[in-house]
Amino acid sequence: MAPSIDAYTPTEVTEFISRAGRAKGTMRLDKVFLSSVSAGCLLALACGTTMSTNASPWFQDNAPGLIRTISALVFPYGLTLIILTGADLCTGSFMFTTVAALNRQLSWPKMLLHWFITFWGNLCGSLLVVALIFGYGEVFSADPFRSAVISFATKKQVTPEFHSIFLRGIGCNWLVCLACFLALQGRDMASKIIGIWLPIYAFVSLGFDHVVANMTFIPMAIWLDAPGISVGLYIWKGIIPTLLGNIVGGGLFVGTYYWYMYLLDTNSMTLTGLRKGGKTEEGTEGTVTPRGDDLESGAGVMESRDSAKLS
Repeated sequence: MAPSIDAYTPTEVTEFISRAGRAKGTMRLDKVFLSSVSAGCLLALACGTTMSTNASPWFQDNAPGLIRTISALVFPYGLTLIILTGADLCTGSFMFTTVAALNRQLSWPKMLLHWFITFWGNLCGSLLVVALIFGYGEVFSADPFRSAVISFATKKQVTPEFHSIFLRGIGCNWLVCLACFLALQGRDMASKIIGIWLPIYAFVSLGFDHVVANMTFIPMAIWLDAPGISVGLYIWKGIIPTLLGNIVGGGLFVGTYYWYMYLLDTNSMTLTGLRKGGKTEEGTEGTVTPRGDDLESGAGVMESRDSAKLS
């Protein structure tokens, strides 16, 4: 028997993304918001781990590339928790809902509404962790952790130009959405985790900018009275260019590209399961159907009626 890789094809994954985008875009708005708050909280915890790992003066002075690599290796647990628990990160939604809209499974106004709610939900969740756990919990109040947070935020906000942050935002969400793509491509949890880990490691090690990660990095520095960093500066250079870059990276470089390559001018597929050779509830060999509310992994088992095009 010829060796094979037990994974979905890019065409199948792009169809999953379209169906998941439709499910996300039509979810009850209160659930979208709460799911987004959860995602903001989970990513904030990973950001805290990264800042804590960076708090090593000797490495910062003598081996800055090495300490950045180590931080990049631990940060991906944030997106892993988000994807595996089905929470909504606005940067991932830029890909999911764009593909659904291009594939006529979701209207453009609903796509934009989903973006709006997930952004503010992510911000609320991030600020909740920054204030309640990191701030009042005094996690970063003493050196070297306080100095590491301020130094990191200064390099993110004060030093670079607007256009540099925008371009780094493109690279960031290009990789983040590829992580979401690979998470859907794997059939088992280990494959999904590896698929998530590698692109996220890449974006952190390269120093790219993620709008939701900045919702923790910069407000934490403001909380610690970082010189030269204000709320106005954060909005101007921490949100606007990063958000625009993330939209381009996820919506255009990943979502639009894979829709054009694999779904444009093709017939909708009927996808029946997530695992080959699994056991059904009756004990017979067959496909394994996940819970219906597991939006991203469950996208592959929606019946063909769910792929009906919107007029």
